[in-house]
Amino acid sequence: MSRSDTSCLSLLLVVLFLLLVTGGCRSQRAAAAGDREALLAAKREWGTPPQLASWDPAAAPDHCNWTGVTCATGGGGVVTGITLPRFNLTGTVPAAVRALKSLARLDLSYNNLTGAFPAAALHACAGLRFLDLSNNQFSGPLPRDIDGLSPAMEHLNLSVNGFDGEVPPAVARLTALKSLLLDTNRFTGAYPAAEISNLAGLEILTLADNAFPPAPVPVEFAKLTNLTYLLMDNMNLIGDIPEAFSSLTELTVFSLASNKLTGSIPAWVLQHTNLQKIYLFTNNLSGELPRNVTAMRLVEFDVSTNQLTGDIPEAFGDLKNLTFLSLYKNKFTGAIPATIGLLPRLRDIRIQDNQFSGELPPELGKHSPFANLDVGNNNLSGRLPEWLCASGTLYNIDAFNNNFSGEFPAKLSDCVTINNLMFYNNRFSCDFPAKVWSFPELTTVMIQNNSFTGTLPSEISSKISRIEMGNDIFSGSVPTSATGLLTFLAENNRLAGELPPDMSKLSNLTDFSVPGNRITGSIPTSIKLLQKLNSLNLSGNKISGTIPPGSIGLLRALTILDLSGNELAGDIPPDMGQLHLSSLNMSLNQFTGEVPPLLQIPAYSRSFLGNHLCASAADWGTNLPTCPGGARDELSRVLIILFSLLGGAVLIGCVGVAWLLFRRRKESHEVTDWKMTSFTPLDFTESDVLRGIREENVIVSGGSGKVYRIHLGRDEEGGGRMVAVKRIWNSRKVDEKLDKEFESEMKVLGSIRRNNIVKLLCCISSQDAKLLVYEYMENGSLDRWLHHRDREGAPAPLDWPTRLAIAVDAARGLSYMHHGCAQPVVHRDVKSSNMPKVADFGLARMLAKAGEPESVSAIGGTFGYMPPAHMLIWRRIVCRIRVQVKGEREGGRLQLRRRPAYQEGPPFDDVADVEIRDDTACLQDVLSVFTLGVICTGEEPQARPSMKDVLQQLIRCCRVPAEAETCRVE
Repeated sequence: MSRSDTSCLSLLLVVLFLLLVTGGCRSQRAAAAGDREALLAAKREWGTPPQLASWDPAAAPDHCNWTGVTCATGGGGVVTGITLPRFNLTGTVPAAVRALKSLARLDLSYNNLTGAFPAAALHACAGLRFLDLSNNQFSGPLPRDIDGLSPAMEHLNLSVNGFDGEVPPAVARLTALKSLLLDTNRFTGAYPAAEISNLAGLEILTLADNAFPPAPVPVEFAKLTNLTYLLMDNMNLIGDIPEAFSSLTELTVFSLASNKLTGSIPAWVLQHTNLQKIYLFTNNLSGELPRNVTAMRLVEFDVSTNQLTGDIPEAFGDLKNLTFLSLYKNKFTGAIPATIGLLPRLRDIRIQDNQFSGELPPELGKHSPFANLDVGNNNLSGRLPEWLCASGTLYNIDAFNNNFSGEFPAKLSDCVTINNLMFYNNRFSCDFPAKVWSFPELTTVMIQNNSFTGTLPSEISSKISRIEMGNDIFSGSVPTSATGLLTFLAENNRLAGELPPDMSKLSNLTDFSVPGNRITGSIPTSIKLLQKLNSLNLSGNKISGTIPPGSIGLLRALTILDLSGNELAGDIPPDMGQLHLSSLNMSLNQFTGEVPPLLQIPAYSRSFLGNHLCASAADWGTNLPTCPGGARDELSRVLIILFSLLGGAVLIGCVGVAWLLFRRRKESHEVTDWKMTSFTPLDFTESDVLRGIREENVIVSGGSGKVYRIHLGRDEEGGGRMVAVKRIWNSRKVDEKLDKEFESEMKVLGSIRRNNIVKLLCCISSQDAKLLVYEYMENGSLDRWLHHRDREGAPAPLDWPTRLAIAVDAARGLSYMHHGCAQPVVHRDVKSSNMPKVADFGLARMLAKAGEPESVSAIGGTFGYMPPAHMLIWRRIVCRIRVQVKGEREGGRLQLRRRPAYQEGPPFDDVADVEIRDDTACLQDVLSVFTLGVICTGEEPQARPSMKDVLQQLIRCCRVPAEAETCRVE
C-alpha cells in the first residue's frame, strides 16, 4: 500500500471516530434529559412535596445537584441513585422510576408510602443493586416473581411495613443478595428456609417480628457461613438452638429472643470468637450457662426472662468488651464473680428477680463507666461497693429486697448524677447522707424498712418527686420546702417538731403520710394549700389544738384522711362534711360536740370512736350518744303529738298507701332483690357495695352511667379495700342500649384474667340498676397524667421511659384481647382515660365465631378514639395533644396534622411533648413510637398493623444501644 493510501485510510478512521464520539455524546445527553424528566414526573406523582423544592430546573438546571439525587461519575447527568429517607413522601413508588435505566440505588425508607409492592416500576430498573423501602406502610403479599428485580440486587430492605402472606421462594433467586431484611411485617405463611440457605453471599438476615407458623429454628441457615447479623426474634420458633449454628463463625449479632425455645444454651454461643451481641430473652430456656467463655468480643448479653439455673461462670470475667449483662427473671443462684467488677467497659448489670447470694463485686464501677445496677429481689448481702459512681456516670441503683447492710457508701454520697435510689427492705444502718437530698437529678428515694438515721434538711431538691422512708430511725422535722415532691411516706420514724406553718412550698403533694412519729403543735391553716392531696395520714402523733375551719375541709381532692391517735380537740368543722372520703379515721382524740351531719353515714360508723362526740342520727349504727336538746327534740315532740291525734287516720291511710304502692310496683316491675355474680373469690357482700352508692362518692359521670369510689370498710388488719363501681340505672322504660352495654361488659371482663386489663370482681343487678364492681386504680388514669397538667392537683410530668412502659403494658392488654382470647375482643374506645390498664368495656364486643353471624357495624365510642375510618386524631402519648381538633374533619377522614413532622428527625419541635423533647438519648425511640402511631391510623385498613405487631414494635423500641441506657424499659 502506497503512502497516500495509508494517509487516506488514517483520515477515514479519524472521521469515523469523531462521528461515533459525537453520536455517543448526543445519546448521553438524551439519556440525561430523559432522567431529568423522569425525576420531575416522580415529583408530580408524589404531589410536589415541599421537601423536593430543589427539584426545579429554573432554580437548579443541573438535576445532579437536586436533593437526594446522585449521578454517574465523570459527568453526563445520568441518574444512578435516589436517596430520600424521612422526606414525608406519600403515595407509592412513582411509575416514572422505570425510566431511570441506570438507577443503582433507591432509598425511600421512613416515609409514608402505601399500596402494594411496586413490582412494575422496580422490575424495569435492570441495574438496581440497593433497594430500601423500610418503615413505610406498604401492604399485601410480595409478588411471586420478586426475582424480577435486578439480578445484581445486593441489598433488599422491606422491614417495618405491612406485607403479609408468605415470603415467596423466588426471593432466593436473587443470588447476589448480601442483605435481606424482612422483619416487622405481617407475614403469616411460610418462609423458604431451604431456598434462602442457598444465598451463599448473605451477610444480614432479619425475619423477626412476624407471625410465622410455629416451627423449629431452621437448621438450614447453618449453611449461611458469611452471616454477620441474624435477627429471628418473635417469630414463633420452638425447640432447641441448633448446634449446627456453630458454623456461623462470622456472626456479630445473634437474636432468637421472644420465642418459645427450650433446652439449654449451647456452648458454642459463648465460645464464639466474633459474637458481640446475644439476645435470647423471653423464651423457656433452662439449664446453666456454659462454663468456658472465650467470646472476647461479646458486648451485650441478654438471656433475661427464662428458666436458667446455676451461677454466673467465672469465665464471664474474661469478657473485656462486655457493656451490658442482663440475666433478670431467671433462677440463677450463687455469688457474682468478683472479676465482673474488673471489666473495663461494663455499664449496665440487670440481674434482679433471681436467687443470687453473697456480696457484690467490691470493685464494681471502679474500672468502667458504670451507669445502672439492678439487683433487686435476690439474697445478696454485705455492703454496697464503694466505687459504683467512680466514673461519675451512675444514674440508677435498684437494690431492694435483699440483705444488704452497713452504711451508705461514702463515695456514693457525692454521686450527683444519680436519679433513682431504691434500697428498701434491707438492713442498712447509720446516717443517711444529708447532701443526697440536694442531688440535682434525684427523683426517687425509696429507703423504707431499714435502720437509716439522720435528719431531713428543711429544703429538698425540687427534682425529688417520691420519698418513702417508713420504718427507719430518722429524726428532725418535716421539710418546709420540697416543691417537686408528690409522695412523702415517713411512717414510724422519730420525726418531731411542728408541721410547717407555711405549707405553700409543699403544694404538689398528693400523698402525705407520717403516722407513728412525734410531731407536735397544731394543724396549720395553710394545709388548705395542698389542693392536690389525695391521702393525708397524721395518726399516732402528738398533734393538738383544733382543726381550723377552712383548712382540711377545703382539700377537695382528698380521699383518705387519718387523724386518729392525736390530742386534737374542739368541734369538727362542718366544712369537712363536704369532703368525698373513701376512708376516714378521727378516733382516739378529744373532739367534742356533734359530728357534722354530712359525716353521719354508715361508712363512717367507726371513724369517731374514743372522743366526746355525739350524733343526731340515732340509727347511724354507731355507739355515739344522741345529741341532747335543740330543735330536733322539739320537732320530735310535735311529731309524737301529731301522730297520736291522727292514729286512726294513719291506719286507714296505710291501707290505701299499701294498695297504691302495690299497684305502682306492678306497673314498674319493681324488684327489690339483688343478684350478685362474682368472677373471683370476694370478701364483701352486695350490701357492702350498695351502702356506698352515694353522690359524695361519685368520681366520674359518663355517657352510660356514674362511677363511684367505695371503701369497703376495714379488714382484720385494718386495711380494707377500695373498689370502683360503675352504675347503670334504668328508668321505668328499660334502655336497651344500656342493657346491651352492661351485658357486653360483663361478658368480656368476666372471662378475662390479665394484669394489663382491669379486673372485674363481680356484677350486681336488679331490674332497677346494674352495677359493675372493678378493682380500683389508685393513681388514676393516663389522661390525668398527660392532659390535666395545667390544673390544680395535676401530677408530675411523665418521663419517656415511663410513657414507653405504659404504652407496652397497654399494647400487651390489647394484644391479648385481639389474639389471646378464645373469641377476639374489639374494644372500640381505647383512649388515655381508659389506661394504663385497659378499662371501660362498655363498647366491647366478642367477635362471632366462624359461621356465627353477629353485627358490630354500629359506630360507637368516644369521638376521636374510634377506628381510624370513623375518627379525627389520636391523643398521643408522644405529643400530649388532644385528639379532636376543630375544623380538621373532612368527610370523616383522618387528618393527621402532626404527620408531616414525624420523618424530619430531631429535634421534632412540632411533634414531641415539650416535657420529653430534651431527652436526647431517647429521641429516636420517640420518633419510632410516633411513626407507629401514624401507621396505626393509616387510611387503608389493610396497611394497619395488628396489635401483636404493634406490641412487638414497642418492645423493640425498648431495646436500645448501650450509649442510651437511660431509655431502657424492660
